[in-house]
Amino acid sequence: MANEEDDPVIQEIDVYLAKSLAEKLYLFQYPVRPASMTYDDIPHLSAKIKPKQQKVELEMAIDTLNPNYCRSKGEQIALNVDGACADETSTYSSKLMDKQTFCSSQTTSNTSRYAAALYRQGELHLTPLHGILQLRPSFSYLDKADAKHREREAANEAGDSSQDEAEDDVKQITVRFSRPESEQARQRRVQSYEFLQKKHAEEAWVHLHYYGLKDSRSEHERQYLLCPGSSGVENTELVKSPSEYLLMLMPPSQEEEKDKPVAPSNVLSMAQLRTLPLADQIKILMKNVKVMPFANLMSLLGPSIDSVAVLRGIQKVAMLVQGNWVVKSDILYPKDSSSPHSGVPAEVLCRGRDFVMWKFTQSRWVVRKEVATVTKLCAEDVKDFLEHMAVVRINKGWEFILPYDGEFIKKHPDVVQRQHMLWTGIQAKLEKVYNLVKETMPKKPDAQSGPAGLVSGDQRIQVAKTKAQQNHVLLERELQRRKEQLRAPAVPPGVRIKEEPVSEEGEDNDDEEEEPMDTSPSGGLHSRLANGLPPGRAVGTDSFNGHPPPGCASTPVARELRAFVEATFQRQFVLTLSELKRLFNLHLASLPPGHTLFSGISDRMLQDTVLAAGCKQILVPFPPQTAASPDEQKVFALWESGDMSDQHRQVLLEIFSKNYRVRRNMIQSRLTQECGEDLSKQEVDKVLKDCCVSYGGMWYLKGTVQS
Repeated sequence: MANEEDDPVIQEIDVYLAKSLAEKLYLFQYPVRPASMTYDDIPHLSAKIKPKQQKVELEMAIDTLNPNYCRSKGEQIALNVDGACADETSTYSSKLMDKQTFCSSQTTSNTSRYAAALYRQGELHLTPLHGILQLRPSFSYLDKADAKHREREAANEAGDSSQDEAEDDVKQITVRFSRPESEQARQRRVQSYEFLQKKHAEEAWVHLHYYGLKDSRSEHERQYLLCPGSSGVENTELVKSPSEYLLMLMPPSQEEEKDKPVAPSNVLSMAQLRTLPLADQIKILMKNVKVMPFANLMSLLGPSIDSVAVLRGIQKVAMLVQGNWVVKSDILYPKDSSSPHSGVPAEVLCRGRDFVMWKFTQSRWVVRKEVATVTKLCAEDVKDFLEHMAVVRINKGWEFILPYDGEFIKKHPDVVQRQHMLWTGIQAKLEKVYNLVKETMPKKPDAQSGPAGLVSGDQRIQVAKTKAQQNHVLLERELQRRKEQLRAPAVPPGVRIKEEPVSEEGEDNDDEEEEPMDTSPSGGLHSRLANGLPPGRAVGTDSFNGHPPPGCASTPVARELRAFVEATFQRQFVLTLSELKRLFNLHLASLPPGHTLFSGISDRMLQDTVLAAGCKQILVPFPPQTAASPDEQKVFALWESGDMSDQHRQVLLEIFSKNYRVRRNMIQSRLTQECGEDLSKQEVDKVLKDCCVSYGGMWYLKGTVQS
């Protein structure tokens, strides 16, 4: 209280914040001059600025009549810079150093604490500064004088040497071609001092017009330093509590954090990593490591992390290969990126890398030349793929970098089954894209699908017992299935059933297994992958299903399968067996682990369910030279959906049961003839859109066109 009495408040001043020039106001700091002389008294000949760099150059006149000016020195400098003959490009046209250039530099990068103040009529108006620039004399004219001197010396030496040399000697030159620049080299070049200097030099100068202190334009601009409407409106931005005002004056350690050394963008400490969400932690780790066993991932994430959540997250960013997790290709090659070596877009790179990953699911060894031949990518791109997940062995090829993780395979069979379904879909896509045939596919699973080693006698006995039990269960189910077929009612009239060849010994061979579902479109790829799925768990083996035949619709598996088939054909009225299996695999991949459909579905069970759901098989007469696989030649269509177009679709399907491809006018005339009415173009378009595709002016059933 005593201090306040000794220092009373004399006057209170209202403070206003003016924002009209907030993004345009700069403070120029000139070199020190005598107090009797201001820079506004000196004529400013020209001014120019580089806005991005906030760099300014001012050209100011020198008073050559001042008694302190040395005229002989000024003439000598002009002679050194421009030479004896003056022209339009001369720096000093009067042959006298009569001007000087000032170049700016930034004093601080953070100007948020600085403002220009204008006191008028008892009010203080503040305008934030956008930049503070220090102006220093530029001596670039000396560099120009040195360059002139060197040119004169070079000309003199060239004149002397030309008199002595009779003729020029022939010199051998070496031409070198630079290698393609890698991404790391490009980043280093972009961050180099020479590159930054070049970028700064490339920015164009913007020429300005200088207005003096007493100019009318300056008076007009100075009015923007006043806050408009300050008399009647309260400036709420400056109405702060004492604590808020102090916080604005002294922000908490923001500048200190900026001054700390920043780590590279691709480096993240474990302490920083654990502050991120779990999904981001897994993605960053897998993107940097590329290949990792699940046990190592859990140890990096910490003991408090739930393994179920990690399993759910790892499947979004990685694929299972030989029991280990390999980061997905689209994580490494985002959509809009391209190869640093060849410029190939990310989509092609992802497809090539997926092929390499798939090869490692088949074998522990991959040959780079084979990958390059199939993918048609350059050697550098293929080498990058292989270095992500393999090590090179002399005279052998590339071996997968990590050993087979059988412990994970045994502990998480549901995850293994799910990954098997995903690999099957990728496998089918690769075969179509790269036109792979049976000869390029492995004829039998590689022995590296499990850990290498000898099999003991006890293990062989155990395997034999297991196979015997499975065969016994299979025989019982086969017998029950045939009994059910004998009890089944006769086939209703009007339904055509495609007859498949049956061997003469089929009736007597009771131990014949059902055909397992081959999820690849052409059947050329083997169904067993080396990512840990045992052969007994392959999809479609009825001896492992554990459920009754498809005729019994009361089982959970049959109900789930029936619901999937009905929902699928309500969306797509015509499907080939190959496309239906692809959609089924995608459906399995979206189901949670342990779902009933993971028990295994055979081709026969799927086809029986389709027919039982009200669909019919359309016997499309494919041409003899067709490249379609057997599954692509099995076409199923929904016969009745309950809408007004059922009759039109049935007529269309009967047309395609006799023709492989049809013209539109034939379809329209047949629909008009059968339905007894003149159909509109919209109705015909709807039927064609539901069931057909157009190619080369002809119409085909969906899935049957061979481009």
